[in-house]
Amino acid sequence: MKKANLFIIALIFLVNTCAKNNDSSHTMSGEWKFQIDSHDTGIAEKWFGRDLSDQVMLPGSMPENSKGNNVSVNTEWTGQIVDMSWYTDVKYERYREPGNIKIPFWLQPRKHYVGVAWYQKEIEIPADWNDKAIELFLERCHWESQVWIDKQWIGMQNSLATPHVYDLTSHLSPGRHRLSIRIDNRIKDINPGINSHSISDHTQSNWNGIVGRIEITAKPLVRLQNIKLFPDIHNKQVVMKVWIKNTTGAQQSCIVTANAESYNSSIQHKPGTISKEITISEDEVVEINYPMGDSPLLWDEFHPNLYSMNVSLESPDGVDSRSISFGMREFNANGTRFTVNDRPVFLRGTLECAIFPKTGYPAMDVAEWTRIFKTIKAHGLNHMRFHSWCPPEAAFVAADNEGIYLQVECSSWANSGSSLGDGKPIDKWIYEEANHILDFYGNHPSFCMMAYGNEPAGAHQGDYLNKLISYLKELDPRRVYTGAAGWPYIENADYFNDYQARIQLWGAGVNSIINKEAPQTLFDFREIISKISMPYVSHEIGQWCVYPDFKEIEKYTGVLQAKNYEIFKETLEENHLGHLAEQFLLASGKLQALCYKADIEAALRTPGFAGFQLLDLHDFPGQGTALVGILNAFWEEKGYISPMEFSRFCSPTVPLARLAKRIYLSNEKITADIEVAHFGEQPLKNISPEWKILNTADETIASGKLKKTDIPIGNEIKLGQIEVAVDQLVEPQKLVLRVEVAGYENSWDMWVYPAEIEDNTADKQIRITQKLDNSTIEYLESGGSVLLTPVKGSVKPEKGGDIGIGFSSIFWNTAWTSGQEPHTLGILCNPEHPALVEFPTEFHSNWQWWDAMSHSNAIILDDFTPELQPIVRVIDDWFQNRRLALIFEVKIGAGKLLISGIDLLSDREQRPEARQLLHSLKQYMAGDEFNPIVELSIKNVQELFDFRF
Repeated sequence: MKKANLFIIALIFLVNTCAKNNDSSHTMSGEWKFQIDSHDTGIAEKWFGRDLSDQVMLPGSMPENSKGNNVSVNTEWTGQIVDMSWYTDVKYERYREPGNIKIPFWLQPRKHYVGVAWYQKEIEIPADWNDKAIELFLERCHWESQVWIDKQWIGMQNSLATPHVYDLTSHLSPGRHRLSIRIDNRIKDINPGINSHSISDHTQSNWNGIVGRIEITAKPLVRLQNIKLFPDIHNKQVVMKVWIKNTTGAQQSCIVTANAESYNSSIQHKPGTISKEITISEDEVVEINYPMGDSPLLWDEFHPNLYSMNVSLESPDGVDSRSISFGMREFNANGTRFTVNDRPVFLRGTLECAIFPKTGYPAMDVAEWTRIFKTIKAHGLNHMRFHSWCPPEAAFVAADNEGIYLQVECSSWANSGSSLGDGKPIDKWIYEEANHILDFYGNHPSFCMMAYGNEPAGAHQGDYLNKLISYLKELDPRRVYTGAAGWPYIENADYFNDYQARIQLWGAGVNSIINKEAPQTLFDFREIISKISMPYVSHEIGQWCVYPDFKEIEKYTGVLQAKNYEIFKETLEENHLGHLAEQFLLASGKLQALCYKADIEAALRTPGFAGFQLLDLHDFPGQGTALVGILNAFWEEKGYISPMEFSRFCSPTVPLARLAKRIYLSNEKITADIEVAHFGEQPLKNISPEWKILNTADETIASGKLKKTDIPIGNEIKLGQIEVAVDQLVEPQKLVLRVEVAGYENSWDMWVYPAEIEDNTADKQIRITQKLDNSTIEYLESGGSVLLTPVKGSVKPEKGGDIGIGFSSIFWNTAWTSGQEPHTLGILCNPEHPALVEFPTEFHSNWQWWDAMSHSNAIILDDFTPELQPIVRVIDDWFQNRRLALIFEVKIGAGKLLISGIDLLSDREQRPEARQLLHSLKQYMAGDEFNPIVELSIKNVQELFDFRF
């Protein structure tokens, strides 16, 4: 990054963190005394009154300082472990041995500790701080802090989201003092839920420490306590609410002065300076209307214009000043849409689940958050949801500058072991956490949406959330509110964050849209959202898995280690598949990207839809290891889809095609309704959409232009219809429909097969059967060629019959979903193999394999020699790493046997893909290249199947 960019980021951070121009502030970064209090005896033994015995560096966590315990089978984790097999299964026995502990369910910390730890530092209070208000600022404590000055207890705070700020005024005098801080990261009376990403080991880890700014500051006794800025774009003003604290004990005459100026735009704007004289006795809230001039710069995703509001309070006790960054924006719900400054917006979002493998805690610097937000923008996204946690100040600063709409949550997933509305301490704490979040981060224009947290439990959750929403809307109307991500529906919410509008529901298995319905692009979610009168944001769509990238292992150089990846890699190699790891990654990645495209386009096709939240653009390393990202846990590419490719179907403007099917016969016509989803900065004028159908050599088969039109902001904007006859295509082939609208391009794969297939293998004496009867066995052993294509269900359970096969990738992961189908990650093949010559394919699953995967069983080859190499493989779940085949060949005596786990015979007249694949396999068997090398006995083959089906 260039030095100039770093300077700008640093400047933005200073402005946004409310730098106090006239405060005296001392940082306390550096070496601190430290001691673990595993038995929680420190208070009783008055550790605050003596020197601690160890040292650490702060800001930092215990793991960063190599403090804590080694992981063992007895480690008490914070987080639900659905699949407990690691503790009992023989296959994990070696990973439970001391010295070789490797856990599969999330990243493994180098050190782990849950409990109390003490941090201590000697501080020197200057003489000129006498008669000053003194504050201690602790950013990102995890979790509960208690503070002592010398032997005086100051207080306790337990916000997970915001800095802990202590008033030390009455406890400090000039001179030397001992500051002791007790941090406790245990769940006690307040239980946000053990899976909450604010506290769990699933992602960031449950660390102990203080990882942000640690400062002690002197201020005037009459001082600015809080400032909230309420932009009013229609009246071109900012309503300022200024909280002033007076601890002099006397009435004070003061002047509040404010002036705003733009600082990150090419247009310089300084609306002017206003002042207001006030007299205060104690604490007071002053309201000021600040005019922004005739043409204030507005903030949104396209132009994230920011201002600095410089506020000073002058009193006889001195001057206190702050600079607050803000944006002129209004984010509202309007019918079933969101609007930003009255323009409709479609949320294209992803989650951030506190995934920071290097540190084990959220990034505290603006530069790292800027990198993350630039990454999601490059993939066409404009939104991020923080699942059951709230990020630090640096994230808001970066999002403000990049134009990202944020959904922030109150640090809770009150589901497993916790609940809402039952009168437990969590109920009150959520209100307190919300107040803290709004006080500290409410001025940031990127802070557009807010929820209590994720997927709550509790019989009274609805009543509780209804009251919470009413409270928050009254308290701070600068953003929109919903009760919770996932559920329930709350009538007084501004929007509904719900899980139903997606192509794979939790528990749907192979009965989901993508697995049950033949490939097409007609479906959308209008029936689901038609029942909802507010904006509907789909919750956690996607969750499509990819095979692990073992090259990542070396990247885990911080406090967390990828021991889960090491397990998967070792078992893959032991099953003679290690050489295929990279191919498994790329092939499954192509399928994963296909699934995400289907999910996102369905959302974009839905009229009146408000947006989606992906789970996730990058990997989620917990909950059993959920490799759902096209990016790794470090927000880096994996090599199978680029940001530019992804943004073709995920951007402000996306061409869309409604196709009734993707597989055509040569006597049919390809028809498609073309439309566009456009949520750009402005409507588009005089646009002439263009389309092409190309073959794999990039040769144009057909092309045309649609009627010139104006395109408003919105979706389901119909552009026209195309109809193309393909009777001139005599060879089976893949085609691509490509549509371009105003410079935005999108495409869809299709296949055309001959309507009439000439069988020239009749004289080759190839026997095709669904069972191995005595006659077929005799024919085979005497030198015949046999294609065995049994009906689905014929493979014995222990030989692969109990492996759930579907077209899509694995949803989330099988460990956390208790084995939800599909259990596999698509196919891997050599597209040049002669058996596939008449069935055009890539090396990975694409839509022409949907029929095959819907009529097949995988076949486990683990009992056979590794020399048996399938023609078409099935990529197994990384927890199992079995050698799975879809199509393979063997010698049986003098004969040759081709085994297909796909049923190619049943209803094949209604299955053009099966008919074409069967033809391709027959052509192969009729030629000289069909010459299996590996020999099995007929008994070996019979043991794979139960032919009663």
